[in-house]
Order: sequence, then C-alpha cells, then structure tokens
Amino acid sequence: MKIFSKIAEQRIREAIERGEFDRLENRGKPLMLDDDVWIPEDLRPAYRVLKNAGCIPPELQLRKEIITLRDLLGGIDDDKERLRKIRELNFKLMRLGELRKRPLDLDQFPEYEAKVCEKLTG
Repeated sequence: MKIFSKIAEQRIREAIERGEFDRLENRGKPLMLDDDVWIPEDLRPAYRVLKNAGCIPPELQLRKEIITLRDLLGGIDDDKERLRKIRELNFKLMRLGELRKRPLDLDQFPEYEAKVCEKLTG
C-alpha cells in the first residue's frame, strides 16, 4: 500500500521539475480546507447543520471509538474481556469500511495491515 504513495510522490516530484505546476490558476494561494467539496452534494446541508451544532459525522465518531478501543486493548489483562473488546473493535472496523463505501486504509491501523498482508501472500 505504501508503494502507491511512493510512486505518486515520485511522479509529483517529476512534474514539479518539469514545471507543470508553475501555471496553476490558484498557485501561491492558501487551500480552502473548510470547503465541503468532498462531501456528496445531497449531504452537504445536513453536514453543515451537524457541524454548526457541534456534532461530528458518524464516520468520525466511529473512528474515534476505534482509536479508543485500540488504545484500551493494551491495558486489558483478562482474556475474556480482551477477546470481547477485539470483537467489538473488528465490528467497528467493518462498520467504518461500510460507511466509507471504500476500502479501509490499513496504514492507519498497522496491526491489521501485517495480518492482511500475511493472509494475502500466505
């Protein structure tokens, strides 16, 4: 998965060297990171209302829960409780993948990346 990032970075560097980014329309201007262009048009009004109300989208809430569970696993000594939390974590990871409608980026969860790679190659 990291190989694609390396290839992309290499191609970007080559394009910079060729000067392909020198004539871009908004060159030198700050990015509008608060822009909602990445949110589907039919969901934008609802997301804007949620944002103004201090709520976060379900995907972000689920991601927070996943991170909390992952951190919690390190401190659990009871095997039954640990297994229960692992199952809960796996369910939340699966649910996050469904909500995103695209594959989960395993670089964000390295403990799963190795297991998936092992299953695919072994």
